Amino acid sequence: MTLLRTARLDLVPMTLPMVEAVILGRKEDAERLIDARMPFRWPNPELVERAFTASLEAIRAEPDVRLWGDRVLVARPSGADARVVGSVVFHGRPVDGIAEIAYGVEEASQGQGYATEAVAACVDWALEQQGVYAVQAATFAWHAPSVRVIDKVGMTRVGTRDHETMGELLVFEKRR
Repeated sequence: MTLLRTARLDLVPMTLPMVEAVILGRKEDAERLIDARMPFRWPNPELVERAFTASLEAIRAEPDVRLWGDRVLVARPSGADARVVGSVVFHGRPVDGIAEIAYGVEEASQGQGYATEAVAACVDWALEQQGVYAVQAATFAWHAPSVRVIDKVGMTRVGTRDHETMGELLVFEKRR
């Protein structure tokens, strides 16, 4: 998988060693592998739970499937150290032509357009991949920042689905 670049970000492909370092809480190893400083509170159990829907064992068994399209968002401002500001993940390699994307930006970097910039690039990348004809994202109606990102990248609402504990999710999609 290739590095993607936007105006302000390097979207660094997640590798198995990188994921192992994050899941196992080895911050210095993760920073070395990403070549950027991670946020003060990263990695932590909350991040791992939200970012990785599969267990470490499942990721190790099929890294090409489980880490398909997953990227770390690295801001490289001129004259400053590179720093991790978030991530974009897919829910594995699509088997039905529909890729599902999720994303997050660390608290201190929110509200600066990083999510929109990264999600747009990753959606475009996914739609260029053979066999992928749509990218979906799901969020809660009350999560206004997430809904704004989804709207800005050109996704349209296609339905709803239930979250096992938190209620209804809105489902959005962008097609080729």
